[in-house]
Amino acid sequence: MVFGRKQRVFERLLLVEDEPLVAFDAEHLLTDQGYSIVATVDRVADALAVLAAETPVDLVLVDVTLADGSGVEVARVARARGVAVLFVTGACPDEAATLATGFLAKPYAQRDLLGAIVAIEQSVAGKPPRRLPGGFQLFHGGGAATA
Repeated sequence: MVFGRKQRVFERLLLVEDEPLVAFDAEHLLTDQGYSIVATVDRVADALAVLAAETPVDLVLVDVTLADGSGVEVARVARARGVAVLFVTGACPDEAATLATGFLAKPYAQRDLLGAIVAIEQSVAGKPPRRLPGGFQLFHGGGAATA
């Protein structure tokens, strides 16, 4: 198909965010952009349950500070399963570069969230990202998923 949708590295996303408005906005933005949201959860336990169920997930977008613990634990489990991780948080953890593919600082613009996902997709595909959005840091070698 000549005019079909561009093939993405990431199709299925898991959102782990305990701020309801941020979660709502991200879910609707990403759905409108054609991503499939596997689940939107606000607790570490719920995120780990989704990952344990071996539901196909390509990318986890996770806040660090959650009501029942740290998103770092979610990142560790996701990475162990070969799932890429994007920390979306106001406080990047020290070990972020070893657990995640990138970090996007809150607050962020919607275009920056989309740009961060595209940059990670390009990096995972072995291509240098064309542009890095504001507030985004790409980690090389940390938590990268296989394409």
